Amino acid sequence: MALPKLFANLTITTNLISRRAINVCAINFASKPSLIKPKPGFGIAYRRIVHFPEEYTVKPLNVTNLAGRDPVSGRLVAKGIGGGIKHKYHWIAWLRDGPKEGPPIEEKVIQVMEDGCRTAHIALIGVGDKLKYILATENMKAGDILKSSRVLPRIPVRANEGDAYVLGALPIGTLVHCIEKEPGYGGLYIHAAGTFGTILRKNNDRIIVQMPSKRLFSFDQHCMAVVGRLSNVEHGSTPIGSPQRNRWLGNRPRSGLWKRKDGRHGRKIKPPKPIKEISFAGKKGQNAIQLTMCP
Repeated sequence: MALPKLFANLTITTNLISRRAINVCAINFASKPSLIKPKPGFGIAYRRIVHFPEEYTVKPLNVTNLAGRDPVSGRLVAKGIGGGIKHKYHWIAWLRDGPKEGPPIEEKVIQVMEDGCRTAHIALIGVGDKLKYILATENMKAGDILKSSRVLPRIPVRANEGDAYVLGALPIGTLVHCIEKEPGYGGLYIHAAGTFGTILRKNNDRIIVQMPSKRLFSFDQHCMAVVGRLSNVEHGSTPIGSPQRNRWLGNRPRSGLWKRKDGRHGRKIKPPKPIKEISFAGKKGQNAIQLTMCP
């Protein structure tokens, strides 16, 4: 008679536990807002937010590090981002404009410096009473004079490193970067350290440029481009050197995937295999033939 009572008590307790679990789940579900986790990509960066003022300035801008989280919901979107040294952002003037007729304008390089928010070095240049930042070329140094012009001459110009001209004014084989997508919209292509594009040929009013990815792009001949290769050429071949420096760069480690001796890509210590005997199976000799006089 004790067994039915025991089963009855068990059913009562299980019902209470299930009701309590349903209650807790309902409360948790009701307290959390219905958020849709965003996906990385689509032109949205989850590394930092730069607080841009209304007008252009060379003053270093404040930055809010996101560490891979969505700025609205706070949910983790990009797992590989995190940590990193705090940097100030230097606003690059992507539009290298010049006169459409007459001599080119001249700008002087005041200082070449590193920028923590991009791979290539930047240069502070001035013309008149205006200052602006541009991407520095490989051999650019303080005191250089840069020229900018939108004139499309009949004969190609002989440009120096750092000068900005329209693509139709440059000879075939010129190394360029910061190429405009449309005339007057500012340099959009080729910003990474040590990269460059090459002018291959001219097709009527179109200029064929080989990009760093070896793909061929066709641009309008009136699109501006800066001559030369971008600075910090050794960036891609420089080893990180230590896990701590990787954290300084803002890269979050993929924790738990690697262990030295028994991890996924680690060195496995296994017992040696048994001795394998190597033997040569030679040809067996033929049996001796005995000859007799008897039939």
